[in-house]
Amino acid sequence: MPELPEVETVRRGLNDVTLHQIIEGGDVLLDRTIAHPFSVADFLAGLQGAAIVQWHRRGKYLLAELGESAVSGQRSAVSHQPLAAISSFPSRPIAASPSATYFTSHPSPLTPHSHSWLGVHLRMTGQLLWVDQTEPLEKHTRVRLFFGNGKELRFVDQRTFGQMWWVPPENEPEQVITGLQQLGPEPFSEEFSVAYLTQQLQRRRPIKNALLDQTIVAGIGNIYADEALFLSGIHPQTLCIHLKQSHIERLRSNIVQVLQASIEAKGTTFRTFRSVAGVNGNYGGSAWVYGRDGDRCRNCETMIERFKMAGRSAHFCPTCQKLESGIGNWE
Repeated sequence: MPELPEVETVRRGLNDVTLHQIIEGGDVLLDRTIAHPFSVADFLAGLQGAAIVQWHRRGKYLLAELGESAVSGQRSAVSHQPLAAISSFPSRPIAASPSATYFTSHPSPLTPHSHSWLGVHLRMTGQLLWVDQTEPLEKHTRVRLFFGNGKELRFVDQRTFGQMWWVPPENEPEQVITGLQQLGPEPFSEEFSVAYLTQQLQRRRPIKNALLDQTIVAGIGNIYADEALFLSGIHPQTLCIHLKQSHIERLRSNIVQVLQASIEAKGTTFRTFRSVAGVNGNYGGSAWVYGRDGDRCRNCETMIERFKMAGRSAHFCPTCQKLESGIGNWE
């Protein structure tokens, strides 16, 4: 499943190619891809004539702000400035992008009532591709949105779990895309502090499971949970309540570090992820443990191991990440 770095890579790619572009029409090839409104015709009617003002990301969700047009009877971009409810982090070395924006975890209304929104969740295998309309359709194309100059935004989804929403101007995104209501803070936000993480980890549950809980921190999935735990010297099965303050401090820092590194590498491609331009992510080639079971640890030469936790794979180094103390060898 695409995680925060992959979704952020897609967001940046979309902002490179779709801003000011007016949606002239569309085609839904799989009705159940549309989560709202119930009618596919209403979904397409809501989007037609709208223009992309800005793409935002919240956790693993993509949200396109749609604006009114200066052209009579149509909608177009009205502003490219981040909304008041969005926080910028120009001082953080996140792919050297001062314009990167993220929703705060508890935003005020996300949009003026004059705007509507297009929401997208890629789920396991979803891809958004910016292509010429003359390009042959990929086998698993689910939705097509048509723009000027013969271009289209194509939603391709092999497993068909991905979803799209049109949010009308009278609603806030959280009212329609209800999954947004459950998300914890962004990993790059000030709210994701050591104090916050310490408070959230006062439970008898494995730390790997806690990191996958989107109500604790938004956007982390299997890949980057494994990577952050390795860098912190913490075994995935370590109970949260066994972590010392120094471990939590190190873990928070490494979560941010590994996400930044992957964004700079334009995400990870192990199976299906591609950027808007159809390019694979490069982080997988430098991963510490994820997908490397049977290979030697880059730190100590021990064989990387893999096992199942709550139906998910966990990758770790048995030398660098010892279970008995939850400390590992990276003190």
